[in-house]
Amino acid sequence: MATLGALNPYGHLARSARTGITYIPRRTLTYSVSRRAQENGDNKNKEPQSKPSAFSSVKNFFWGRKSDAPKPTVQQRTAGNRLAGALSADSIFAEDQPTPKLVASGRTPARRPETTEQKEAQPDLEHRNPGNMQKVLNPRPKSRFQWERKMVIREIRRRGRLTKTETIKRTERESLSKSHWFKTSLKKLGPLARQIAGKNIDEAMLQMRFSKKKAAKDVLEHLKHAKNVAIVRSGMGLSAVEDETATRKPITIALKSGERKTITDPSSIYIEQAWVNRGPYGVDYDHRARGKINLLRPPHTSISVVLKEEKTRIREWQDREAASLRKRKAQLWTQLPDRKISAQNQYYSW
Repeated sequence: MATLGALNPYGHLARSARTGITYIPRRTLTYSVSRRAQENGDNKNKEPQSKPSAFSSVKNFFWGRKSDAPKPTVQQRTAGNRLAGALSADSIFAEDQPTPKLVASGRTPARRPETTEQKEAQPDLEHRNPGNMQKVLNPRPKSRFQWERKMVIREIRRRGRLTKTETIKRTERESLSKSHWFKTSLKKLGPLARQIAGKNIDEAMLQMRFSKKKAAKDVLEHLKHAKNVAIVRSGMGLSAVEDETATRKPITIALKSGERKTITDPSSIYIEQAWVNRGPYGVDYDHRARGKINLLRPPHTSISVVLKEEKTRIREWQDREAASLRKRKAQLWTQLPDRKISAQNQYYSW
């Protein structure tokens, strides 16, 4: 469909040729920065320019015309250098900041010099008054005094001797490690816990490595973690590293189950106990036919192991042997000496 502009494409040229009528072309004259600078320029020393003719306006419209006036200068206002926040000396952004270095050790600004009054108001940590912190450090002084008195009386009564439990805790090492929740049930994880209980940690890891159970892989990873924790935190199993096993002779002991076991390294780690823990139930969905969805509750279970050294087994075996020896001595039958039988009557003497 034809438009009005298509019927008379040169209509604006004919209208511009008229001297009495001014025509503004369709270009929009926006009030830009350059135009504002051109209007507000200093025209005191400039000569008045002649009025352009109609033909010159047409020529300038098509081919353009370079203006004799100097180009306006636009001054761009730039914001000053903005100071960034304070950075520590070890900041990874310290070298990328454009701000000058204020302190040799970093870009943190220098502090104002403190007056003598401010220095006196801030006491040193070494000269703190402990009486101001007694409410937090010792909230119940009477109870603390009674507890200290009780401990002193206990030490005096024992004459510095330790109980058997305290002696064991000071001389033997153990480590308790609990795993995260496995997506399995107690019936599936329980047999694995009974399988590794009482075995050496390396032997138990070997058993889990070749087991066909699906949960054996998780148990194996937990045993590796428990062994590392026992070595690092409790210092267990380090005599082999120090070459102390070369001077020791192997010891053959009888376990509680009656099995005979030969121990070459008393510091080797074994699993004293292993048990499973019931955890939370998850949520799963079973998509069935005809748009039906069954709600599943998969169980979660964890395993806990107590690791000890072989010297504990040796001590327990020695205690059992000593207890059985005391029992045999208490029940030992001794024959009475032969004595002459006298005062026997055929009837009672009362």
